[in-house]
Amino acid sequence: MDYELTEVSDVDALQAAVRRGIRGSDPPDVDARDWQPLGMAVRARDGTLLGGLYGATMWGCLMIDGLWVAEELRGRGLGRRLMLAAEATAAKRGCRGAWLGTFDFQSRGFYERLGYTVFAELADFPAGHTHYHLRKSFASVAGRD
Repeated sequence: MDYELTEVSDVDALQAAVRRGIRGSDPPDVDARDWQPLGMAVRARDGTLLGGLYGATMWGCLMIDGLWVAEELRGRGLGRRLMLAAEATAAKRGCRGAWLGTFDFQSRGFYERLGYTVFAELADFPAGHTHYHLRKSFASVAGRD
């Protein structure tokens, strides 16, 4: 087989194609079709984005890829509200828990206050810092607001 390896500028199209290939390789006992994107936004009345969360649900788990709140609005509970809304949506989709990643210079304490616990860490990524992987079981938060 003749081939060449190239850098790609349209990463979105490549990502979609790679995801299809990965799903096609999943074993038959895994439901590869239950992946659903999830997004929550906080907007001003004029439509300006003030914060948001994005990720997906798959195989009974919420996977949070990003959470951001505009700096001038931090400390007002918007991040918490975004997280709880995403978790509620995930629970309605049948998810039993969640996982995410954050860095030592980001929001580890914020996530821990929401019931997440560290299950892995990658030291020196980036140099001099640590990347943390956190998880949460939704069973432990029954009856929350």
